Amino acid sequence: MSTPALTRTGTTAGPATGTTAGPLTGTGILTRLALRRDRLTIPLWALVTGGLVASGAGSLEGVYGTAAERTEAAAAMTANSSMRALYGPVFDDSLGGLVAWRFGTFAAVLAAVASLIVVVRHTREEEETGRQEMLSAGAVGRRAPLTAALLAALVVNTAVALIVTAGLAGQGAAGALALGLALGGTGMVFAATAALAAQLTESARLAKGLTGAAVGLAFVLRAAGDSGGSPVLTWLSPIGWAENVRAFAGERWWVLLVIAAAALVQTAAAYALAGRRDVGASFLATRPGPAEGGLATAGALAWRLQRGALLGWSLGFLLGGLVFGGMVEGAADIVGDNAQARQIIERMGGRSALTDAFLATMVSLFGMVAALFAVGSVLRPHGEETSGRAEPLLANALGRIRWAAGHLLIAFGGSALILALSGIGLALSYGRDAGPVLGASLAQLPAVWTLAGLAVLLWGAAPRAATAAWGAAGLCLALGWIGPALDLPQAVLNLSPFGHLPKLPGPETAWTPVLALTALAAALVAAGLAGLRRRDMTG
Repeated sequence: MSTPALTRTGTTAGPATGTTAGPLTGTGILTRLALRRDRLTIPLWALVTGGLVASGAGSLEGVYGTAAERTEAAAAMTANSSMRALYGPVFDDSLGGLVAWRFGTFAAVLAAVASLIVVVRHTREEEETGRQEMLSAGAVGRRAPLTAALLAALVVNTAVALIVTAGLAGQGAAGALALGLALGGTGMVFAATAALAAQLTESARLAKGLTGAAVGLAFVLRAAGDSGGSPVLTWLSPIGWAENVRAFAGERWWVLLVIAAAALVQTAAAYALAGRRDVGASFLATRPGPAEGGLATAGALAWRLQRGALLGWSLGFLLGGLVFGGMVEGAADIVGDNAQARQIIERMGGRSALTDAFLATMVSLFGMVAALFAVGSVLRPHGEETSGRAEPLLANALGRIRWAAGHLLIAFGGSALILALSGIGLALSYGRDAGPVLGASLAQLPAVWTLAGLAVLLWGAAPRAATAAWGAAGLCLALGWIGPALDLPQAVLNLSPFGHLPKLPGPETAWTPVLALTALAAALVAAGLAGLRRRDMTG
């Protein structure tokens, strides 16, 4: 059977008949394949993102049960620049308006992250591993993989929109629909951004990094615009567009056209680029290394592969600490005299002074996000293994444990570094209690290392299930983020290792769970490395 020829129009010739495939030939099959591969992750992302917003009405009704309490809370939140930076302004004091304020921004971020993961997974990652080249040997159009990836992202965002609309319909059908469309539309904007990044870069990690940076920039622009009262900055952010749809507050339906236009323009650019490059190629070529290699050890190679990601996470955590540290002084204004709202923050941060509780909440959130870095860093050698790049290394005198050790050192040491930087940022911006704040940040490490150890165990003993470590980290993030607001039982919150850590800074420190989690992390790593030594390498 001959290899299909590449035509001048960027399509492939079918191997059996010699007929020319159109640019979208095979889209349906590739879409079904993408949905089958993500049959667990897509529903999970949709349920977590949509369920977060849909369940918000019940949780907020328990906190602000009367119209007077909601009016007072809305006025306090709008007057507090720190809260405007974190959540945005309150446009309406109805229950639906408070849900849109409290959960809308973060749900938009979740939809964006889900979209970029799905799109990059089924475009650049397929090319990087060589699977797309194999698929393209059949009658598959040049733009079919990109179309299938965007359709998969559309499924995620449509599900989010439907869940939000159905869950909040009781608060007002128009507002629920507007919020659902705003969140789903924001997800599609960043799905298109990811599609564009996948054409420009040669690696899936870089495509995810660029799109993730775009999401972070959008959040920062919205936060800066809302806290400083500058609408120009807010309108430069797609997350700010979702906010300005003003669900439950006199809906601005025309803003949805802005969101749709941004998604379509980026999609058109991605389609144009997809037809002008070969499979596996990119427009931003990787800089070639020196003629003579200078990486003498496996640790040096691991550092070379992961230093960019570590630098990006370090800068992000330092800046995040500086931003959130400036909000600490306004912590008391967040809840005023509302005892139930105070209880929610105390459940997240401990039953100490409210300022300490707010700081404990922030360091806990940094810890849960740091777990995502640790898991991704642990799974980097898994990607090297599945892509076939690890095999030439291990065919020489390099042992598996020494090869893995370099990556694990970056995963465990890097997570300590970024948490230390977040603590430094918090302390510098807060201006006091530098030691306790830094110590509270580093106290998150045992839980972070436990999730990283789980990733090592899955990769070493059951490599096909290695990506389940992302699900575990996401579940812990969801439990820590929305669990206290939904008043989940402590037994449920304790499913996350973060639920066992002492709430610092605070008057009391329980070292037993810290030591137990550290020992558990070490045991998981040891078991994972033992499995790695005994199993066959995958390719």
